[in-house]
Amino acid sequence: MSSALPDPALEQHYKGHKDVILSTDFNPNNRQLATGSADTFLMVWNLKPKARAYRFVGHNDAVSSVQFSPSGNLVASASLDRTIRLWTPSIKGESTVFRAHTAAVRSVNFSKDGQQLVTASDDKSVKVWSVYSRRFLYSLIGHTNWVRCARFSPDSRLIISCGDDKSVRIWDTLNKQCVNKFMDNKDSATFVDFNINGTCIASSGVDKTLKIWDIRTNKLLQHYQVHRASVNCFSFHPSDNYLISASSDKTLKIFDLLEGRLIYTLHGHKVFLWKSNFDTFSSKDFIQAQSRRENANPSLNFPESRPRPALIPLPKSSSTEINPSIRMLGNQNLDSPSRGIGQSLFSKERVPGEEGSVPVAGEWQRGVQVLRSSRERLQEDEEECDRSTESSSQEERSRGIPTSLVSTMETIVKQLEVLTQTISVLEQRLTLTEDQLMECLENQAKIVLQVRQAGEKEGATGSSSSSQ
Repeated sequence: MSSALPDPALEQHYKGHKDVILSTDFNPNNRQLATGSADTFLMVWNLKPKARAYRFVGHNDAVSSVQFSPSGNLVASASLDRTIRLWTPSIKGESTVFRAHTAAVRSVNFSKDGQQLVTASDDKSVKVWSVYSRRFLYSLIGHTNWVRCARFSPDSRLIISCGDDKSVRIWDTLNKQCVNKFMDNKDSATFVDFNINGTCIASSGVDKTLKIWDIRTNKLLQHYQVHRASVNCFSFHPSDNYLISASSDKTLKIFDLLEGRLIYTLHGHKVFLWKSNFDTFSSKDFIQAQSRRENANPSLNFPESRPRPALIPLPKSSSTEINPSIRMLGNQNLDSPSRGIGQSLFSKERVPGEEGSVPVAGEWQRGVQVLRSSRERLQEDEEECDRSTESSSQEERSRGIPTSLVSTMETIVKQLEVLTQTISVLEQRLTLTEDQLMECLENQAKIVLQVRQAGEKEGATGSSSSSQ
């Protein structure tokens, strides 16, 4: 049996932008991080300690989206200044400007082969560009309001887009027509993407939801509503077994797609680099988890995050400006990876304005730890029952063990699985309660600070009156 998943840990903290950070992306070689900000700058950070970061100047408005090319030798950026720029992420800072949109550009995305770009804009259009020839190719028209996001499928044959018209649309890049449309959102759809395999899509929205569909059957597989504000973007883990989302509620949330549940909440936020050990677990562990889930009681249903069938991966059937001004920063300002306010689900927080340490999650930590240990014991018992059932089935023919005993053991295994899922939901509810408690404590701290300031003003007024 594998050990419990380790908690994500804060690796590095980057400072350099002067305004809100709107987009981030890793270089495929994992040595650089690109960020776009409302301060109009694109920044490229080297992930080695004390390495230099580069600030690229060229856009005239907020940089809304950034992405490295699959080879890592180019960075594309989209801006509210209606342009897209293609940069060389080096000290030279050369870039090519793409112009065709008539309103703010919200997203940019490379095709898997790096030969094309797709962009989404407030002009209600999706546009496709050639990276090689640096020119506009064609537009996809159909959205009736601002288009927030557009992404290529892994094989580049499809494009998915979403926008303020509450729709998610799938386009065929060959005939350049919309071939499917989802209208399940109650408000604007903010972000969409394909899973790594390309058989499923996910979307997020202002309505605080995350939804995952199988595009082969048009079936809604999973539906999460655990954020307290708009979900702005998300990303699938390369294994397709996890998904991480970012929200205006200042949190990142990590979901286990095999078990259909929330597993972590990470708090922040400026630019943080987190580390997880998800890749250390073998595919056998995930297959076993999926098998146990498929044998669970189908009538079990919980309101916060309803477990649905998990994702099952299947086999894959214009002008130019050279040398814009560039500024090189000194050594990157890397804060120590100490745990700050709300940095981890199991951290102890300091309330702003208070000198003492207030254990926001102390009690919840012990509760979650008890639940986790209980869950581990249940899983151990479950696996033991699985082994016993298998051995019983093999020995039944030779020893004549009654089938009623085997049936009883199978029933016990199913009941243990139900208990395991119940504990998972309790963990999730504790996470939500922790978020609410943090919000209450922050509000309380603000009130205390206001009362103190009012008292100081009254004291100052009284002293002035006395001296007169």
